[in-house]
Amino acid sequence: MMASAAATIDRPVTVFVTMDAVPLLESGEGWRRLAGSDRDDDLKGRGVADMETLLQACTALDVGMMVCEAGLKGLDVAEDALRDDLGVEVTGLVTFYQTLGDGQIVSL
Repeated sequence: MMASAAATIDRPVTVFVTMDAVPLLESGEGWRRLAGSDRDDDLKGRGVADMETLLQACTALDVGMMVCEAGLKGLDVAEDALRDDLGVEVTGLVTFYQTLGDGQIVSL
């Protein structure tokens, strides 16, 4: 939600995902394996944007999606298991920091 909100007001946003958050970017609804994902349908029923809507909004708003190569290896997730509709770039922290430049980091 924070990424799409920031992008909506024209802030440059890059999401960097690693380790336990990798399912967020896996094919299908891999994000449903994340802790707390069981609340997604409930929130959607209350009019709150669900995870799929937020991910699609990020794509529409040109939010960069990066996944940590070491995180993929650590979890034994193949690169071809990632979603192909989000423009996910497999990279490392150095590239993320270079992309970030003087921007902010928000970590959850």
